[in-house]
Amino acid sequence: MDIIISNSSEQPIYAQIATQIKNLIITGELAPGDALPSIRYLAKELRISVITTKRAYDELERDGFIETFPGKGSFVASKNTDFIREEYLRIAEEHLEKAVRAAKVAGIELTELEEVLRLLYREG
Repeated sequence: MDIIISNSSEQPIYAQIATQIKNLIITGELAPGDALPSIRYLAKELRISVITTKRAYDELERDGFIETFPGKGSFVASKNTDFIREEYLRIAEEHLEKAVRAAKVAGIELTELEEVLRLLYREG
């Protein structure tokens, strides 16, 4: 599992870790039941605090992406397809909000923006 930490990111380190693990789960690179590295091991590998890594794992567990069993470790939770769909929808909405703001600034009409979206959707 490759996690890349950016010190220049505005996002806190724990959030960077949680986001990257969420993406690995959402894309299927981490499957339900897969073991995650221990908190200590991941902290050592990333050269960060154990507290930071624990905070990332706590966030993942709170959001339903992982389950932690004392003495056994943390594992990818069984996929909740509705939850994953909602997560993807939230991500799409964030990108669409940026696109709408840019279109308004540039004076692009809604019909033009809709056509671009249709073309991108069909190609993708």
